[in-house]
Amino acid sequence: MMPAQFQIDLFDELRMLIGAFDPLVLHGVLQELNGLARAKGRGGVAARCALTLAEKCTIVQNTDLKVGSVDAQVVGYAVQNKCLVVTNDRRVRDALFAQGISVISLRNQKKLEILRR
Repeated sequence: MMPAQFQIDLFDELRMLIGAFDPLVLHGVLQELNGLARAKGRGGVAARCALTLAEKCTIVQNTDLKVGSVDAQVVGYAVQNKCLVVTNDRRVRDALFAQGISVISLRNQKKLEILRR
């Protein structure tokens, strides 16, 4: 939901930061966004914006990851596939760091940066 909140072009920023990439989104994330998109206000707008961005991504429908919360699915997928995750969610970020996964996050509400711990 970063692009809606901070008015950045997520894909352009990612290309500048890491070069070519294959954007993926988990099916569980899409389901969560669809639920959030029904809300009124900024949260609903941000979720609808995220769904529009997701249209440019490959949807991952991995049945092995359907157990647990969507956050746990994201962490599990990143660990299995050793891939970067774009998130500003502190709990997800900390869980990824604990597994040795780097995170791309928004810095100063302007630019993306890779965080490693």
